[in-house]
Amino acid sequence: MTSSPHYIPQSDPPLPPWETLPTMYDLPSDNPEEPGLPDDFHFLQPLLLYLTFQPINWNPELVYSAADLNLYYDIQHPLWYKRPDWFGVVGVGKLYKGQDLRLSYVTWQEPANPFVVVELLSPGTEDEDLGTRRESAADKPPSKWEVYERILRIPYYIVFSRYTNELRAFQLVGGHYEPMNLTDGCLLMPEIDLSLGLWQGSFRDIERLWLRWFTLAGELIPAPTEEAAAATQRAIIAEQEAAKAKQKAEQFAERLRQLGVNPDELDELL
Repeated sequence: MTSSPHYIPQSDPPLPPWETLPTMYDLPSDNPEEPGLPDDFHFLQPLLLYLTFQPINWNPELVYSAADLNLYYDIQHPLWYKRPDWFGVVGVGKLYKGQDLRLSYVTWQEPANPFVVVELLSPGTEDEDLGTRRESAADKPPSKWEVYERILRIPYYIVFSRYTNELRAFQLVGGHYEPMNLTDGCLLMPEIDLSLGLWQGSFRDIERLWLRWFTLAGELIPAPTEEAAAATQRAIIAEQEAAKAKQKAEQFAERLRQLGVNPDELDELL
């Protein structure tokens, strides 16, 4: 006698798939062996940083930033790389050698290393991002923390968690990262006349707490769409004010007529 095949009994009526199948929290969005998988936030947050990274004291043509781009850092191990969620560079053109879009950022072929790096914490990446992982063996790639601090000596390293809204920042002091303090809620970077802080607002119609760039005085650096919206709003306000002024002038002229004064003759006398 053969045994019956194993099966899972189905409910009657059957349960809908959204109650029985894995959710987006259970299924990986990319290589399951790679920590820090991409998601919507890992697209939108770097995009906001990219759009608002406008160092005031630098020529815009010499400001470069990128998201999720391979960063090669060791000429002795040219295949080793890190992939920051976002990084910004000053003193570097937007095109490689002024000619082509970059496929990656190869530090030994660029005039400057990144000035600031932002990592967005994901489950499984905290040890790597915050330097709590043990140092690598001599034949293994170093951690992000080691690369940013000791090899590339990036002046500012920012770590943000969308799960806890915790912002942690480190500044290179004497060759080592030291924790930074917030000033009026922002991290000041006087070398580029900018500060970085948290902002509660809507970006791409998503309302939440975002990490974004400000001036040193705490004013928002607007994204292009925000700037256009602000210009449209200013034009609407100016039109409304002009209409109110015209209405007041017409009311004043009518009042003069009621008093027996011709406003047109009054204009000629003035």
